[in-house]
Order: sequence, then structure tokens, then C-alpha cells
Amino acid sequence: SPSRTLLTEHKKDIDDAIFSDLHRSTSSDVDFVLSEVETTLKKMDEWTAPRKIAVSGPQLCADSDSLYIIPEPLGVVLIISPWNFPLYASAPIVQALAAGNTVILKPSELVPTFSSVFAKLAAKYFDEKEFAVVEGGVTETTELLKERFDHILYTGSPPVAKIIMAAVAKHLTPVTLELGGKNPVFVDESADLDIFTQGIVFAKLLNAGQICVCVDYIVTTPSMKPKIIDALSSAFDALGDMSNVKENARIVNDRHFQRLINLLQKSKGKVVYKAGGEISAADKFIPVHLIDVDADDEFMKEEIFGPLLPILTVPSFDAAIDYIKRNEKPLSAYLYTSNEEQTARFIKETSNGGVTVNGVMVHAFAPGAPFGGVGNSGMGRLNGKYSFDTFTHEKPVCLRAGIDYKH
Repeated sequence: SPSRTLLTEHKKDIDDAIFSDLHRSTSSDVDFVLSEVETTLKKMDEWTAPRKIAVSGPQLCADSDSLYIIPEPLGVVLIISPWNFPLYASAPIVQALAAGNTVILKPSELVPTFSSVFAKLAAKYFDEKEFAVVEGGVTETTELLKERFDHILYTGSPPVAKIIMAAVAKHLTPVTLELGGKNPVFVDESADLDIFTQGIVFAKLLNAGQICVCVDYIVTTPSMKPKIIDALSSAFDALGDMSNVKENARIVNDRHFQRLINLLQKSKGKVVYKAGGEISAADKFIPVHLIDVDADDEFMKEEIFGPLLPILTVPSFDAAIDYIKRNEKPLSAYLYTSNEEQTARFIKETSNGGVTVNGVMVHAFAPGAPFGGVGNSGMGRLNGKYSFDTFTHEKPVCLRAGIDYKH
């Protein structure tokens, strides 16, 4: 497999390129994509095989008719990947190619080192008629979208997703959109705060919180708020100066750094905790901040995508559910609790891409589970076989008068 060879022989080149762009060293995009390659290679014959199904119904004759579902590729697939996990989020290339499609990847221009390295590797290991990488920014993407594709996968923000949908409507091109949103975590009185702080520290260190499934804000009750602030303060204090913590990534570029600083400046909320280390524009470093906010604060208007974490106080679990339901459907929602009744209600009464209870982001990385949003957080689903199905048309075929399908 050229995919396997490319990734195994050039793991260090790709990891180094991503570190150069994001200062992220703890999780390797290559490891995840290699596991996707291995699983797909093992399952490919099974996934691509025609499936014979039972003949029934008044129009069909069981003795002389046969029915098949035949998976076939959609054609030419465009994958527009994001900057935060540039290879990880491009992993559906693997299943798109396995399904028999040809694929064009457009990496984000915000990770220029990765984009350049991966484009050269793709050209070395693949025939460009099978798989090609197109580098560039808005101009190049706009030109690509004028072409007719058979499916487009875009990972990014809702505003850009709307532009893409409008551009491809003239060709009736189907899209899979992996977007984001304001992912809440509700912490109730019965929550284990040790488990909670572990989850938040992990989420805000990994890529400096620049993850579509990261916790965007905490929602809790007045009695729990001071306990949460104390617990998180102790956990982050234990790390010391966050700019020296190996696991801690940097903000991707100056524009996003300034966007986060502007949020801090515009907010009417109170910074109740700041982790170790000083804000540095040169290093694109911002330590974790906890900000006590009201529902109409600047922090509650858009996805934050960084190490800033607002805390919203509500009177009760019911009020938290109401607040979450009033807003756009997020990609993920989280709950820390020991209460099984509230767990059941949270799962049933909130609509989102996925839920983890007493953890953060775990459902999104679970093998065998679909990953995708709903409403404003996206459409369609990916991960393993779900990705294969996204790029496949299952064609029903009926053969009559005793003829069968030799395959």
C-alpha cells in the first residue's frame, strides 16, 4: 500500500512538519492514520464485495431472481482539511481511495510546512490521477470549487461551510461537513472533581484547546463554581509555567492569537484564574484562563478554539439543559456527574454530535463509532467503515430469468 509506505517511511518528516506549524508534539497524526490504513486494508475485500440479499415480495420470484447490493465509488472526491489536525482530519483519504475513488486533498494554508511536505510525498508515492494534493489558500480553493466533484468533505467552520455549499449547489455535489460549535460541559454537585480536572487539563493542553470537540465552556451551579475554580487552579498550577510544558502547543498564527486576545479584552467577565506563564505574541502563547461570565458575554457568542475557558453559572441542571438547547447544536457535549437519572436526561434532551460522560472527547476517538455533527455542527459521518460508506454508492441490482452475477 503506497499509503502505508508513505506514512511509515516519513513519519518523522510529517511529525516534524506539524511541530513546526503548531508546536504540537504529544500526539502523532501519523499513528492514527496508520491504524486507519491497517484496518481498511484488512476489511477492504469485505467492504467492497457485492452482497447478495434475500429475494422476497410479490414482484420477485425466489427461484429465478437474485438481488445484490454492489458498492461502487462515487468518482472524484475533494477533501478540504483543517489546520489543527492536518493529517488526522485528512484520514478519510484512506477510505475514499479504498472505495475506488480518485481524491484531491486541499490542506490548510495555515500549516504551510505540513502542506509542502505532504504535497511532495503524495507526488512521490501516488499517480496524480489517483491522488493529488493542491496547495494554496482562498484563491486556489475557490478555483477548485468551480470544478465538478462527486463528493466534497470539508472540515472547518460553519461560515466557510455555507460558502462551500452555495458554490457546489450548481453541480448538486453532496457534501460531508465536519464543523464545530460551543461544546458545553455541565458539572453537577455529585461530580468527581479529580476526574473532571484531568479531563480539562488534557483537553486544554492538547493543541492548546484548538480542537473541534474540545470543551468550549463550563456550565455549573453557584455552589459548584468555587469548587471547580479551586480544583482547576490547583491542577494547572501544578504544571508551572505553561510555556515550558512540552505537551502544550501554540496558537496557530498571529490572526488567531489576536482574535483570542480581543475576546479577553472585549469580555465583561472576570478572569478568576490565569495559569503560569506570560502571554507572548512572539511565541503565540496564551496560558489557560478561567473567566466567570454571563450568558450575553462576548465569550458566549462564538466558538473559542483556544486555551480560554469561560464558566457560566445557572441555578440548576434544568436551567443548564435549557441554555444548551436554546443555542446551536454543538459537535460535542459533556457531563460530569454520579447521577444516572441526570445522565439519561442529558443524553436524551440535548442534541449534539456526540456525548462523553465523566470524560472529554473520548467518544470522538472511539474506534467503530461514527464521528460527525448535527445541525450547525455539521452533516454526515466519518471513521472507519462510516467513512467508506460516505464515499460509496450502494447500487441495488436485480437479476431475473435465472441469470446470475459473476464477480
